[in-house]
Amino acid sequence: MIEMKIIGTLVNAGAVIVGSTIGLLVHSKLPSRITKVTFQGVGLFTLFLGLYMALKTSNFLIMIFSILIGSIIGGGIDIDKYMNRFGEFLKRKIKTKSEDFALGMVTAFLLFCMGSMTILGAIEEGLGGYPHLLFAKSVLDGFSSIVLTATLGIGVMFSAIPLLIYQGALTLFANLFQNILSTPVINEITAVGGLILIGLGINILEIKNLKVINMLPALIVAGILAYLIL
Repeated sequence: MIEMKIIGTLVNAGAVIVGSTIGLLVHSKLPSRITKVTFQGVGLFTLFLGLYMALKTSNFLIMIFSILIGSIIGGGIDIDKYMNRFGEFLKRKIKTKSEDFALGMVTAFLLFCMGSMTILGAIEEGLGGYPHLLFAKSVLDGFSSIVLTATLGIGVMFSAIPLLIYQGALTLFANLFQNILSTPVINEITAVGGLILIGLGINILEIKNLKVINMLPALIVAGILAYLIL
């Protein structure tokens, strides 16, 4: 049954919702100056995490072609526009006035889903194993969502929706294509995810507004190129 195959992802999404609920209680009590400096701290950490992940690549040509081709595909589809529309739709439905709703949702989704732990955990469960990694990730994401929600607001809670879709799809993909996701392939996907997080960090720090969501197809391109080349 499909619901059994993605139990780790369901628990992960639930942990984000629980953590975000706690974060909302903290958020309402934080002065604006504390929120601002915490926001900047999240941006700096995102840059560091992105750089750390990007260094996992063993082939810079795969990285550059993945991010270029993926950005062209994502820009052509304009995923960013649809994600923002989805965010605005949710914002209207829950009747919140949070100005950072979409930013919170996108930031949390990318931070929770770009790492190798997501891919390895999805593979573990997709191959029929007990989801140890995704359960461990759920604990980490639950605590992280407290901090992120306290800083970015309720949008973080709704990152559980794209997380559920993306991570669940990865688990089902791993179940169908067991031999494709080798360690070198995972490393290249992780490295490109790191580049995307660097772009996200630049956005959070308000250095420049990059449409990082449009770069998401680069993850698929990286997987394909790594499988063909490495």
